[in-house]
Amino acid sequence: MAQETFIRAYEQIGSFRGGAKFSTWLYRIAVNTCLNWRQNESRRFQLQSRIAEELSARQAGGETSAAGEPDEVQAALLKLPPKQRAAVVLTVYDGLNHAEAAKILHCSETTVSWRVFAAKRKLKQWLAAGRRTDPAPSSEPARRAADLASNQVI
Repeated sequence: MAQETFIRAYEQIGSFRGGAKFSTWLYRIAVNTCLNWRQNESRRFQLQSRIAEELSARQAGGETSAAGEPDEVQAALLKLPPKQRAAVVLTVYDGLNHAEAAKILHCSETTVSWRVFAAKRKLKQWLAAGRRTDPAPSSEPARRAADLASNQVI
């Protein structure tokens, strides 16, 4: 926050009128920076919550195959940290590239890539522990989930 505050102060130095102390002006920039960050964080949380709700609705809506594998994947997805889950849902299920997902999540492409990588690693570990020797999944979401779990490129 401090770095962002000083960057904004540098960019806005021309607007300092001198009617108040410099420290007061700088403090106001710091407060506004914190409030903006909090508002943006709230938006990110709402997006992640909405994605989690959509996943729950898909699960409750019966988007499962006879093998039950999507239920396992949905349960594993819901165990992921919200930021990793959002990255996976946007890139794997919604088919966005990392740049598009990064804009939606307000982070860098590298961060999206890392979150997807970490999520795939966790999902693979969790699903391997409970994997059954079922036939290949029959539905498209189940195929994607199986590909994700086996770490194949989608």
